[in-house]
Amino acid sequence: DNELFIEAAGSVEKKEVDVLYSIPLEASGHSSKLPFSIINYVKRTRENVLIPDAAKDNRFVNDDYISQHNPKSILCMPVLDKGDLIGILYLENNLITDAFKPERFEVMQILSSQSAISLQNARLYEALRNALMEVEELKNQLQAENIYLQEEIKLQHNFEEIISHNKSFKKVLSKVEQVAGTDATVLILGETGTGKELIARAVHYISPRKDRPLVKVNCAALPANLIESELFGHEKGAFTGALARKIGRFELANKGTIFLDEIGDLSLELQAKLLRVLQEGEFERLGNPGTISVDARVIAATNRDLEAAIKEGQFREDLYYRLNVFPLHIPPLREREGDIPILVRHFADKYSTKFGKKIKKISKKVLGALQSYHWPGNARELENVIERAVILSRDDTLHIDEMIDHQSRTGGKVSGSDTLKDVERAHILKVLQECNWRIDKKRGAAERLGLHPSTLRSRMEKLGIKKP
Repeated sequence: DNELFIEAAGSVEKKEVDVLYSIPLEASGHSSKLPFSIINYVKRTRENVLIPDAAKDNRFVNDDYISQHNPKSILCMPVLDKGDLIGILYLENNLITDAFKPERFEVMQILSSQSAISLQNARLYEALRNALMEVEELKNQLQAENIYLQEEIKLQHNFEEIISHNKSFKKVLSKVEQVAGTDATVLILGETGTGKELIARAVHYISPRKDRPLVKVNCAALPANLIESELFGHEKGAFTGALARKIGRFELANKGTIFLDEIGDLSLELQAKLLRVLQEGEFERLGNPGTISVDARVIAATNRDLEAAIKEGQFREDLYYRLNVFPLHIPPLREREGDIPILVRHFADKYSTKFGKKIKKISKKVLGALQSYHWPGNARELENVIERAVILSRDDTLHIDEMIDHQSRTGGKVSGSDTLKDVERAHILKVLQECNWRIDKKRGAAERLGLHPSTLRSRMEKLGIKKP
């Protein structure tokens, strides 16, 4: 017949036949499930309330609970911990009056003390659990931050020459780390000026071959009649002008790495010889029939669409598959707009030091113009523009070339109000930038424009176009 109610931590809990439930204190005065008038009195006064005969006690006659349930005897006691109210014990008897004799009152006092200890332990346990959860969350956060910092330190250590916050570019760097520890052939694809050589150097310098040389060959810069000699070497007298024996680049790269830039410009004949080196690790020097074995890792790069070149019969399909073991696609600068401000600052500091200037200010207008420009020459073109801007700047503020400012406002395109001269100048300039200012070589600007190289040079002079 007895029911025990314990109020703690802002709620009232009832234990009756192993059933627990709670009632918010906000319901005080608005619920008939508990004698809130008695409970609130004890809360306010922190005094014991003993009612031997509830029917004759007029103090709480208006309590809805008492009027509906008609308890006979009631005892309500505060639960105190060092003077602080931490709970309330409520006990009632529905059968007899004067049920709470002195000995029962003494038991309730003991129960009150035990309740105080239990409630305090429960609070401490809850506080400890919350603290442990917070520690665990902080631990997880620190672990995540530690991993992030390790990645940042790793990137800074291994790729100190590469500046980018772009997610796509960082994915490329992640792939670089994955492939660097292997001897797999790497094919770096990207437009002119995107930093393909920097990526190649990164692959080499974090690889097991880092203590051996990285030998670079620009396949587009060497004349067709000399590229074979450069790659594989020659013996004295192998051809006119071969006055002494020469070691080729592949031999120099033995146990190291050879970087073949602009691989798409190799002739079909040399492509076949390169395929043999990739397949068998062997080649012959010009003028010497003896076979030379070499252990050189190959990293190739191109701005050409090799698959299209295969369809046009300009590139061997079998060589493409040998090179394309682990492709890395470098995003162009126009897809990395967020990198432009940090690159501008980097190049400005670099050339300020070189030219003895102090460029401290880069206006939002300048950055906006640079970010609006389409950058056909990518980071290399940006570097050239900033170098020129540092030279032209007369104070501590960076001033950009008017041509870049104009093209950024027009989106790199000519408008209907431009004169024929403006249209011609913009088009020639665009093609020159896309060809990295190569005029008369294979796939140079003259060939793309359908002009003789001397004619193109004459037009450039007339239009005031100069290589940066």
